Amino acid sequence: MPVSGIEKWLEKRGVTVDDVAEIVYSLQRPYNADLQIEECRDSVRAVLEKREVQYVLYTGIALDELAERRLLPEPLQAIMEKDESLYGVDETLALGITNVYGMIGLTSFGYLDKMKPGIIRQLNLKGEKIHVFLDDLVAGLAAAASARIAHGDPKAVQYHLPETP
Repeated sequence: MPVSGIEKWLEKRGVTVDDVAEIVYSLQRPYNADLQIEECRDSVRAVLEKREVQYVLYTGIALDELAERRLLPEPLQAIMEKDESLYGVDETLALGITNVYGMIGLTSFGYLDKMKPGIIRQLNLKGEKIHVFLDDLVAGLAAAASARIAHGDPKAVQYHLPETP
C-alpha cells in the first residue's frame, strides 16, 4: 500500500503505522479474540484518512518542529522545551482526534496518556527532539483507531429502540 502524505510526516518524526497498530491491538485484543494486527493497521489508516485528523497532526508536528528550531516566541518556547506539565494544550489538541469515534476513544486516550505504551513512551522521553504534541497525538490516533474497531465489531450487542416510547 502506498504511504500517504500524513504517514510520511509521522515517519519523519519516528512513528510508523505499525507502531500505532501495535498499541491499537493491545487495547482491543482483550475484547476481540479474533482481532488481527492487519485490522489494526487498516483502522489506523482509516483514521488518518480523515482530513480533520490530518490537520490536527500537521499542526502539532509543526509546533514540535518549530520548538526544536527555537522559533517559538517566549514563553511558549520555554514551555515546550520543558514540556511543562500544566500546559495541557497538547492533550487538548489530541482530543480532536480522539473524539472522532466517541466516548470510548476518550477513555482509551486517558489510559494511553497515563500508561504511555510503546512508541508513546519513546516519544515522551526527553531527548534531542521535542515531542510535546506528538506523543499525545499518537495516543489520540491509537485511541480513535481502537474505538473504530470496537464500534465495528460484528459481535457487539445491537440494541434497538422500541416502536413506541
